[in-house]
Amino acid sequence: MAAAVVPALKHWRTTLERAEKFVSPVYSSHDCNLRSRLYRDSCPVAGLSSFLTPERLPYQEAIQQDFCPAQVGDSFGPTWWTCWFRVELTIPEAWVGQEVHFRWESDGEGMVWRDGEPVQGLTKEGEKTSYVLTERLGEGDPRSLTLYVEVACSGLLGAGKGTMIAAPDPEKMFQVSRAELALFHQDVHKLLVDLELLLGMAKGLGEDNQRSFQALYTANQIVNVCDPAQPETFLMAQDLASKFFGQRGGESQHTIHAMGHCHIDTAWLWPFKETVRKCARSWVTAVQLMERNPEFIFVCSQAQQLEWVKNQYPGLYSRLQEFACRGQFVPVGGTWVEMDGNLPSGEAMVRQFLQGQNFFLQEFGKMCSEFWLPDSFGYSAQLPQIMCNCGIRHFLTQKLSWNLVNSFPHHTFFWEGLDGSCVLAHFPPGDSYGMEGSVEEVLKTVAKNRDKGRTNHSAFLFGFGDGGGGPTQTMVDRLKRLCNTDGLPRVQLSSPGQLFSALESDSGQLCTWVGELFLELHNGTYTTHAQIKKGNRECERILHDVELLSSLALVRSAQFLYPAAQLQDLWRLLLLNQFHDVVTGSCIQLVAEEAMCHYEDIRSHGNTLLNTAAAALCAGEPGPEGLLIVNTLPWKRTEVLALPRPGGTHSLALVTVPSMGYAPAPALTSLQLLLPQQPVFVVRETDGSVTLDNGIIRVKLDPTGRLTSLVLVASDREAIAEGAVGNQFVLFDDVPLYWDAWDVMDYHLETRKPVLGQAGTLAVGTEGGVRGSAWFLLQISPNSRLSQEVVLDVGCPYVRFHTEVHWHEDHKFLKVEFPARVRSPQATYEVQFGHLQRPTHQNTSWDWARFEVWAHRWMDLSEHGFGLALLNDCKYGASVRGSVLSLSLLRAPKAPDATADMGRHEFTYALMPHKGSFQDAGVIQAAYSLNFPLLVLPTPGQVPMATWSAFSVSSPAVVLETVKQAESTPQGRTLVLRLYEAHGSHVDCWLRTSLPVQEAVLCDLLERRDPAGHLPFRDARLKLTFSPFQVQSLLVVLQAPLN
Repeated sequence: MAAAVVPALKHWRTTLERAEKFVSPVYSSHDCNLRSRLYRDSCPVAGLSSFLTPERLPYQEAIQQDFCPAQVGDSFGPTWWTCWFRVELTIPEAWVGQEVHFRWESDGEGMVWRDGEPVQGLTKEGEKTSYVLTERLGEGDPRSLTLYVEVACSGLLGAGKGTMIAAPDPEKMFQVSRAELALFHQDVHKLLVDLELLLGMAKGLGEDNQRSFQALYTANQIVNVCDPAQPETFLMAQDLASKFFGQRGGESQHTIHAMGHCHIDTAWLWPFKETVRKCARSWVTAVQLMERNPEFIFVCSQAQQLEWVKNQYPGLYSRLQEFACRGQFVPVGGTWVEMDGNLPSGEAMVRQFLQGQNFFLQEFGKMCSEFWLPDSFGYSAQLPQIMCNCGIRHFLTQKLSWNLVNSFPHHTFFWEGLDGSCVLAHFPPGDSYGMEGSVEEVLKTVAKNRDKGRTNHSAFLFGFGDGGGGPTQTMVDRLKRLCNTDGLPRVQLSSPGQLFSALESDSGQLCTWVGELFLELHNGTYTTHAQIKKGNRECERILHDVELLSSLALVRSAQFLYPAAQLQDLWRLLLLNQFHDVVTGSCIQLVAEEAMCHYEDIRSHGNTLLNTAAAALCAGEPGPEGLLIVNTLPWKRTEVLALPRPGGTHSLALVTVPSMGYAPAPALTSLQLLLPQQPVFVVRETDGSVTLDNGIIRVKLDPTGRLTSLVLVASDREAIAEGAVGNQFVLFDDVPLYWDAWDVMDYHLETRKPVLGQAGTLAVGTEGGVRGSAWFLLQISPNSRLSQEVVLDVGCPYVRFHTEVHWHEDHKFLKVEFPARVRSPQATYEVQFGHLQRPTHQNTSWDWARFEVWAHRWMDLSEHGFGLALLNDCKYGASVRGSVLSLSLLRAPKAPDATADMGRHEFTYALMPHKGSFQDAGVIQAAYSLNFPLLVLPTPGQVPMATWSAFSVSSPAVVLETVKQAESTPQGRTLVLRLYEAHGSHVDCWLRTSLPVQEAVLCDLLERRDPAGHLPFRDARLKLTFSPFQVQSLLVVLQAPLN
């Protein structure tokens, strides 16, 4: 009779380390290590050959190329090339009845193809190094087969030279380190998972926890009974584990909703085209997991990525649709891409949802009910309203966990936007979207939850992300094992719908956060890659103008066809570029170059569409051939324009164009008529300074081009602070701790160096009349220089600074400053469809964390009765510290793009002093006018003799932002009008139109009719009522044309 085992005192550390060594991959070559038995028998592949190409070839084309013999250990490359491997396999007869894997390890990202279809993604970094050929080899199964492995010469996170975010190494080479067949032992895998979890509980619950010791002792007992060389001992070990994990938790346990997830940046440290393959590699792996685990749910955002896969991997795409019908593949987000949350315009954000939601409805039968933006660099205060208007009431992100200064106080809360709209927001308390299913992460999710007692449910997003990869079977197995175990929260494989339903059902105690969700990090992304920022702003304008003119042409010409398909393509290009690592400039050079090509496509095709629409607008109108001047804004404008004249010259003319309408260009002879306003006077003083005066404002520049005085003439009020100068260029050292293109650190402010010019460089440009100007040159550094023309037009309330910079710097930051004779504890910044206030002081850590903020077309510093506004045509970074308005112009980061911002830049900013509030003074309209210049369009036929206006709004508080054709009527005559309240006020207004309106009805941002939204239309006008910052959309059905 065997002697009974005598219980022994156990030393915590030795017991723990004994069990760890038993499962550790470090000791997997030892016979006494369980992991060494995961794959036991193996055999080499029967044949291996390869083909290398710089192209990303389709499968059918690739397999027809000439393959050369290859072997394990071979190198291939360089970066961004593709190596295709043909793999011949012969499975040993003795393996019948067992699970057979093809094991492959190489650098780069691989995809297994079988019978012409992708079947498995392979990446060492993503812990995917085997493909299951069969879970049980049958007697009649084929023993020989051929696979292809397509390997991209780049890693999961690109190919940075030395560090992840360094510029890619163009000469990097890659290697195959394993290619074999092997038997996989499922019982060993299950024991490994159990032991990992037991050890995780022992360590995670700590030495003062009873359950921790139970987990450690269970692991120790398993090591006692389990002999890796004797599989018959595994059953007893499994029983010990099952007994432990079968002990249930209480009813009050926190519930974790685990969802498979795979964040794939649409472009970042790799080009757009590589993302297409990343999606296929990641999603085909998810398909395998969904097949094997019916309870596993995988969430997937970004319609653009799904469309790419639809076009290039139709077989895989139909599988995704099939699993969507089963409820296992869940599209989320509702947007075209996971866009930046700060920089896109309000209208562009609407289009993200319009294009995304329509795609999800068309392809998967339903729209998304949650906005999914886990990785963007801050979230605009207008997003809740846009979400609610697009059928979305729930929001998920985790990025605010990256805050450098302040910890955000909630994980589950109501988020209230600028207009008062509310959505239920949830941040996974584990502060990640790439969990791996460990006990440590599960415990962190509960421990870190900042809304304990208010809610008892949390999201847990698991799967490798950023560069794709997604979940693994091991992750799924861990989470299934932890479904309900004493000592841990309850874990269920769940969906976003189940999570938000649970949160909503118990939301009575949740707090509300009002306003923007500002990320206290990555503030440099408002400025990096200035050419991308400029392209974004320009293309937003072009598409606005094309849609308006095409809508009006639809009314004026029965033959005109609205270019719906072309506009959709151009919008989708712009939306693609608004991905949160593209418009922000935090991408490699290859991506930045592609983005610039996209902008060029939009400019080129957009201008063609503008000219086509202009020609249709004039069809059948009497008048001489010539130029049409178009105003695409909803208020009348009188401005100075440079009109092209015969011989390639230009002449300045003061023109008046009605709101959203046109006027003929004035004839050459009428240009010299007396001006209705005071002309611009330009005076050069003996000391070299220059004064520009148009009777509204008086501008004085010192001999180096700095602004010494800016006076509002009517009140003789000085806007520049006493003893200070404006238009002061300043240079800062800009060396972030790590995230080079992303971050500007607060300590950069300590390195401020004013750029001083040479006296005598200021010269008079245009000498007065309708326009006066002065210009100067400025040497910024030995390598960089600037030239600027300071322009004042007749009747214009602001002075413009047309700037050209040749920029060649390393880790420098260029800004321009305007010290104002204004005192206020807060400044106002334009955001999407409105504006908000931010502090000008540093009272709290929340205040000083916002040392660099974002704005759109204007910012304003006002005290009672007077203020100073700074406008721009393509900048986003800004700050107001004390009374100094500062506009961020150019940065010079070196990673991930060593060439970022190097070269020539052109931009314009403007300064507008004003009486009263910025609302009453017309700052908002002035900033629009700066960004939407009057269009001078040549017309092939005759130009109309009379002016014409399509729309006008009775209140300056309401902006008619968008006029477009309705999505649902590509050949029809229904327009969508989008208006918003811009002042922050309750207001009634009349919308007037000269269009033949048959019916007008309110709709949401997805253009779905409001059943109770019928609007009476009488006397060519309709009445609208707005609350502060409210966005309203109308469907306007036009009468059929007479001709």
